[in-house]
Amino acid sequence: MDTKQKKQHLLIWCIIGIILIADQALKIWVKTHMYIGEEIPLIGDWFVLHFVENEGFAFGMKFGGATGKVLLTLFRLVASLALLVALPLLIKRGARTGFIAYMALITAGAVGNLIDCCFYGVLFNESTYSVAQMFPPEGYAPLLQGRVVDMFFAPMIDTTLPAGFPIWGGQHILFFSAIFNIADSAITVGCFWLIIDQLVQNFKKKKNDEKEVSETGENDEK
Repeated sequence: MDTKQKKQHLLIWCIIGIILIADQALKIWVKTHMYIGEEIPLIGDWFVLHFVENEGFAFGMKFGGATGKVLLTLFRLVASLALLVALPLLIKRGARTGFIAYMALITAGAVGNLIDCCFYGVLFNESTYSVAQMFPPEGYAPLLQGRVVDMFFAPMIDTTLPAGFPIWGGQHILFFSAIFNIADSAITVGCFWLIIDQLVQNFKKKKNDEKEVSETGENDEK
């Protein structure tokens, strides 16, 4: 293993470690200090901690009851393990550091939410009417049926249109109402970074190909 590969290994495990520690520390704090639906303002009324629990798939959608929940958790487990195995292989094959970094972000986010699904049901009791107790005599759900803890709420637009506004006058407009956590943020940033990076790399490849074709044509003319 050369120096570059050692640095890439250090980078991915630092990224994964920092995100997992921050994600789980905040989730545990929320579970043990807030009840579901409680809010704590961070930046006025725009950016708040709003405690909810994700029952299953994205945006709180459920997936086939208890059986569906277990299957979804197992799918997340397989996907997370695949990412963890893929990262060292990518480094071994000489992948770029940028590519390694955003794949590490996506991996960290996937593992962060997987921990909730696998273990939170047995590690905590309910948070519906009071703060949860950690390591209770009985948890709120069996193993593999835990709920993902979400808490960040920062709508981009939250306003009521003037009464004289055409068609929608007086209506309340709320844009980007998703409630998310640190793991979700890591996945989102990693995916956007991946898309942008691939577009940039494709653009560079196209420019280089055009340059090579142009230089080849000039040499043929000579």
